[in-house]
Amino acid sequence: MAHVILQAPRLAYDDIERLAAVACASGVQEIAPTAVRLLNVDEASRDEVLSLAREARIDAAWLDAIHRLADCKLLAMDMDSTLVNIECIDEIAAAVGRKAEVSAITEAAMRGEIKDFSESLRRRVALLKGVPESALEAVFRDRLRLNPGAEALIQAVQQHGLKVVLVSGGFTFFTERLKRGLLLDEAYANTLEIVDGALTGRVLGEIVDGAAKARHVKAAAEALGATPEQIIVLGDGSNDLPMMALAQYSVAYRAKPVVRAQARFALDVSSLDAVLNWFRRQH
Repeated sequence: MAHVILQAPRLAYDDIERLAAVACASGVQEIAPTAVRLLNVDEASRDEVLSLAREARIDAAWLDAIHRLADCKLLAMDMDSTLVNIECIDEIAAAVGRKAEVSAITEAAMRGEIKDFSESLRRRVALLKGVPESALEAVFRDRLRLNPGAEALIQAVQQHGLKVVLVSGGFTFFTERLKRGLLLDEAYANTLEIVDGALTGRVLGEIVDGAAKARHVKAAAEALGATPEQIIVLGDGSNDLPMMALAQYSVAYRAKPVVRAQARFALDVSSLDAVLNWFRRQH
């Protein structure tokens, strides 16, 4: 029988009771202060339960079975607006007064309105010509923060033996620092050309677009012998969809509508470590 994990920063008893009734659950089990499990739910109630939960600002995960986290092998994550709280390129652009211009292109690309991610990235990076490298340091130091639950999620999956890969359409300047700080196994991103301490407005090498992200995740999965059921992928933008399609646990984090519509799971209100509650077995 299927189970539903309900999560929100403040779970109201009335909402839990109503959703349990609609789901015809055999019981309700508390698994954390912000999470409960509806036991043995009726498959026919799925669409209604998920819709009502979303209206109530509750993250609902429908699980046909509860697996162990240790049975998974790979966690892959996007960086900008998923692992961290900002779009790094927008914050770099702020250093030269071009944040609005760059942000508009970023938003359109993430919504899927600009189909060629590589072209959109080149357009944005060209606007950064002349930005001093010190501005990137300032963004990392002063603006970039891990999203809530990021460290707890990464530490937990590492303890259970999963490989953690950061796959970003952003920049190696940031991914390499995060890789070192969080002890990640691999990190892939774009390399900004820097000459004489300033950005040239060009990207070196192949652009890490949606297809490249998927190739990196596929290669990591193949090296581990991981099946889709053993892969967790988190993202928020349309260029994350190809790599999310490789995973049974495809997770839309505060995502654009096009991404949320195609992901199997969504975290609209919960922190990143809410993923861990999907793998907690019944007591």
